[in-house]
Amino acid sequence: MKLSGNTILITGGSSGIGLELSKRLIQQKNKVIICGRSQYKLNEAKKQLPQLETVQCDLSNKVECTNLVQWVITHYPDINVLINNAALVHKVDFLTTDNIMEMAELEMETNFMAPIRLIHGLYPQLQKNGNAKIVNITSGLIYTPRVAYPFYNATKAALHSFTQIFRKSTKTSEVDIVEVMFPAVDTPWHKGKPPKIAISTSRAVDDMLAGLNKGKQEIRIAGVKLLYWISRIAPKFAFKKVNTLKDA
Repeated sequence: MKLSGNTILITGGSSGIGLELSKRLIQQKNKVIICGRSQYKLNEAKKQLPQLETVQCDLSNKVECTNLVQWVITHYPDINVLINNAALVHKVDFLTTDNIMEMAELEMETNFMAPIRLIHGLYPQLQKNGNAKIVNITSGLIYTPRVAYPFYNATKAALHSFTQIFRKSTKTSEVDIVEVMFPAVDTPWHKGKPPKIAISTSRAVDDMLAGLNKGKQEIRIAGVKLLYWISRIAPKFAFKKVNTLKDA
């Protein structure tokens, strides 16, 4: 991937990996648009990075997703990169938590349905522009799920499966389809209590950009590389290890 001169939409770009990625891409002379649910967080991100274009959008709402697509096409018709980074998680017990089904629907809409809605809506526009790329952010938990997250694992596994199928079905297109699988990363996602194995956002983004620069279609970051192989060689052992890690 040419890492400069792009017009890039990053979902969930107001904090964590998304914000760090936005900073790096702006430094490399790209035009970066971020979206997020919180207008306050978007405003704070723009204070840090005045070059950012921000737009408020609740990705769990399909109407707002549709409106975002139309806004981007109208204001940034030269868009050539979509990075589906936004996600949320509930650490809950499935059988004892009130409103559990609402939580499940919210995670599915945000983590899986929103990315495929944005892909469906923006793909025709991406095809018109050079160096086009769709980057879906998933997790090492697509290989071995973590019991504490009853829905997050499944939503990311669904996005992983869709990404593989979509890449195959569009192989004759000039739009590259990339998946980045992150391990635990020290972001606000962990509410101030990241696991000891968590890597920094700087390291995570370094490795992601290195993989993109090499033209990789699947980029496994840090410990995800090891988890990938262990989950295939000794899946029960991998499941046990992932579920004995201390986490927030």
